[in-house]
Amino acid sequence: MTEQVPKWASETFWKKTAIWVTGGSFVLLVILTFDSMSQITAGGSRVQAYSVINKDISYRLDKTKQRYQPIIGGDAPLFGKMLTEEEAEKLVDHGKKTVQTKNCMNCHTLLGNGAYYAPDLTKAWLDQGWGAKASREELMVNFLLDPEKNARTFGSNRKMPNLDITQSEAEAIVAFLKWMSAIDTNGFPHNFTAIGEED
Repeated sequence: MTEQVPKWASETFWKKTAIWVTGGSFVLLVILTFDSMSQITAGGSRVQAYSVINKDISYRLDKTKQRYQPIIGGDAPLFGKMLTEEEAEKLVDHGKKTVQTKNCMNCHTLLGNGAYYAPDLTKAWLDQGWGAKASREELMVNFLLDPEKNARTFGSNRKMPNLDITQSEAEAIVAFLKWMSAIDTNGFPHNFTAIGEED
């Protein structure tokens, strides 16, 4: 006499379950992918449009959320020139591609990804090391053009090598860094104090 196999223990049950779980997981993954893309696309609430480089960007503690977040202020055009959305996108894209071409992530991190030899660049535009807001973009460009001469090592003796960055590439990198500082990263990097912050 053969023993009756419970339905939940049968091979057919588990084959069907595997098919349904795999199919359901695939559909869920597609939905989450589209949702994630909408969250990280420039022009949304968390990732600002490229023309934000025409604005003053600061970083302040939001006590209700218990984290730091970017604050977009009044007009503060990069290099003294207001750019259209298309011009700003082209400049930021050029900066991003230059950062990739020069392999900056070999030493730096961007949004936490990359190497940890040099500082994270996510909020580099807001770094207190640049001093006064008025001359920040010129200081950054000069640093990128000749890092040896304009290095700030803060006692680490680590210096950025000269990557033969051109003037237009340097300006584009600064635009990319300014745009990236406007991204709401849920308070990342932690323990970062922006220009004008005392805490």
